[in-house]
Amino acid sequence: MTENTIKHVASPLARQTLQDKDLTRPVAGRRPVRILPWLQVVKIGGRSIMDRGAEAILPVVEEIRKLLPEHRLLILTGAGVRARHLYGVGLDLGLPVGSLAPLAASEAGQNGHILASLLAPEGVSYIEHPTIASQLAIHLAAARAVVGSAFPPYHHHEFPNSRIPTHRGDTGAFLLADALGAAGLTIVEDVDGVYDADPNGPNGKQAKLIRETTSAELAGIEGALPFDRALIEVMATARHIERVQIVNGLVPGRITAAMRGEHVGTIIHTGARHN
Repeated sequence: MTENTIKHVASPLARQTLQDKDLTRPVAGRRPVRILPWLQVVKIGGRSIMDRGAEAILPVVEEIRKLLPEHRLLILTGAGVRARHLYGVGLDLGLPVGSLAPLAASEAGQNGHILASLLAPEGVSYIEHPTIASQLAIHLAAARAVVGSAFPPYHHHEFPNSRIPTHRGDTGAFLLADALGAAGLTIVEDVDGVYDADPNGPNGKQAKLIRETTSAELAGIEGALPFDRALIEVMATARHIERVQIVNGLVPGRITAAMRGEHVGTIIHTGARHN
């Protein structure tokens, strides 16, 4: 006679499909624990800031340096024009979208290394995604800020709706900030915020700044946005981050003001709600 020693863990999800929203809502419907509720996440644009060189980068670095006594920061960098060159070469070679994503992410990491090197006198260093996932807290206990790549580490995962990776730096920064339960996310670009039309387009002079909006309202806007359009989709399912502010990093003091809760760009309200 063989004794069955298998131990069963009682769970309302046992032997049930996790696609049943009525079943999972009592378990998954509650807000998750905030892992780092004191963390501020700042995403620095690759093309909009880093590609401009010292003229744009050094003032941003100096502003961040002065913010370190006030905040503990996760600074994430996006990719720039070199990623667009990679996309062009990769598409010409017939590479799938899942292979293009890590190529572009490598440039975002290079931008992060540049930023971390400039902030090194303050103890700031660049860390990779696995370290952000498992050891971010101890790094922030040793220094007031760390730098990482904003690109989500999807690597060779295929999203079938595009030949160019849809989930890029802005989306990755939001996913990280929301997963960590951060206090806020500021996206630093080279425009004052979101406009109702492309400010650099043919009718740019008529474009009006949208100072406050929601992710649902932005979903209906056609044309160029100063961030990844996929960001709108992930905002709708946010659990912690209730708003994101887009600010102009080329204007001195805008990042500082945003970190202090001032309205100096476009504020986008997400789908997250207080319990």
